[in-house]
Amino acid sequence: MTQIPDGAGDGAGDDVATRGVRVHAPGRLHFGFLDLHGGLGRRFGSLGLALDAPAVTLTARAATSLTVTGPEAARAHGYALAAAGHLGIEGHAALTVEETMPAHAGFGSGTQLALAVAAALARLARRAFAPEAFADALDRGNRSGVGLAAFTQGGLIVDGGRDGLGTPPPVIARLDYPEAWRVVLILDTGMTGVHGTHETEAFRDLPRFPEAQAAEICRLVLMQVLPAAATAEPEGFGAGITRIQRLIGDHFAPHQGGRYASPAVAEALSAVAAQGISGYGQSSWGPTGFALVPSEDVARRLVASLEQPGPLRFLIARGRNTGATVTPL
Repeated sequence: MTQIPDGAGDGAGDDVATRGVRVHAPGRLHFGFLDLHGGLGRRFGSLGLALDAPAVTLTARAATSLTVTGPEAARAHGYALAAAGHLGIEGHAALTVEETMPAHAGFGSGTQLALAVAAALARLARRAFAPEAFADALDRGNRSGVGLAAFTQGGLIVDGGRDGLGTPPPVIARLDYPEAWRVVLILDTGMTGVHGTHETEAFRDLPRFPEAQAAEICRLVLMQVLPAAATAEPEGFGAGITRIQRLIGDHFAPHQGGRYASPAVAEALSAVAAQGISGYGQSSWGPTGFALVPSEDVARRLVASLEQPGPLRFLIARGRNTGATVTPL
């Protein structure tokens, strides 16, 4: 098994091309943007976390043409064509998507699937694979660098936002997520979050983010969230994330119908807050919500208290402190 290293590739000199390869890529949570104001020359900047579930898993074997089977096959086929073009290869492979995560739900499914496909084709062709080099070809990392970093490194990630040059946002901080901590994911199976042209229009039409609130978020990240993660102090970590969520969620409320996109998730998060849990919110445009808890036992009790008939389902996840893996078949 090989972990995808940051900005590097491997695979030359082995017989993966004849046996094939399996790629496993982690999902991620997007906790919020650092600076939507952009007055210092960089815009966005993101805080996020790689997860052990949900995830993307696929296999690739050499073939005489390109075929893709399994869930999200059409989407994966498009990414395969783009990746092959970037690599300058024919891209002939039999790709089988074995596991996917919900699309447009806040997990970065498109980025992880795209990078998994590109990594598999590069490994079959014995080419170096650097996710950042594929960002333009695969249309990834346009605003956040968390998805790229989750694929290469895992962990709790902060990126420094986009400058005017169009390069992917640089990772400026990365910490291991405490092993004991858990994330209770609250999935609304009846809807998807804002995406595609609607997302582009939202960023275009929203008013400029207040400079003072951007400054507050940056202070929260630097002086509360990251120190709390480094010292495994869950209350401070959760409180910082919740405050960031409120500031960002209220800014995007006109385009998602409120602070949270899903009314059912919003109701569940109210119940989470009523139980005294300090950290909760929505990943990206949602609709997936999350609650940050210090242990597996707390996570199980929380899920038991929230479960009821309806569109919501719950998943207990861990932070994933490694990136994607490549395993020869």
